[in-house]
Amino acid sequence: MLAKRKMKSKELADNIGITPVNLSVLKTGKAKGVRFETLEAICKTLECQPGDILEYTEE
Repeated sequence: MLAKRKMKSKELADNIGITPVNLSVLKTGKAKGVRFETLEAICKTLECQPGDILEYTEE
């Protein structure tokens, strides 16, 4: 979605109020969870739905 919106990760992180490092943890799937307010901010900024950026995989 970042590429579709022609946005850099740092710009998204700044817009949603998290550090670029924390955004990287989310992007790489290493986060144990994500707050709904963070997910909402990402979706609002990228003009997308959660299903556009989340993927379920069994461990």
